[in-house]
Amino acid sequence: MTGPKDIGRHDRNVVPDGKTPLGRVRGLGSAGHGGEHWIKERVSSAALLLLGTWFLVSLLLLPDLEPSTLTAWLSGPFAFVPMALFVYLCFEHSLEGVKVVIDDYQGDEGGRMTWHIVSLFLHVGAGALALFALARIAFGA
Repeated sequence: MTGPKDIGRHDRNVVPDGKTPLGRVRGLGSAGHGGEHWIKERVSSAALLLLGTWFLVSLLLLPDLEPSTLTAWLSGPFAFVPMALFVYLCFEHSLEGVKVVIDDYQGDEGGRMTWHIVSLFLHVGAGALALFALARIAFGA
């Protein structure tokens, strides 16, 4: 008669289909796929915090908030470049966040893909429009 101590270590982990628990779950998770997205969100958050702080401090240091003052300020490279980065990162970060919401709450794969495409087009379109408006302000209309 064999007891639990007589069974080999690997024999205890074998399930009826002949696979170990690790073999059953291998390929089912997001191992290796979620890390890049997570890092991208964190880095863009940190950059947005820095650029947002720069933006608020810059506005507070301006003599007034008249359109002519803002236009003159944005015409300089030390205001235009960080502002363009700020606008780009706002839309990039928003797109990443919306992707997470779609993945979490959209059940079927077809609907998920459709919403990802719609979200991408809206974010790219709105971001391009915002950068175009910023360029027109900076370089004159």
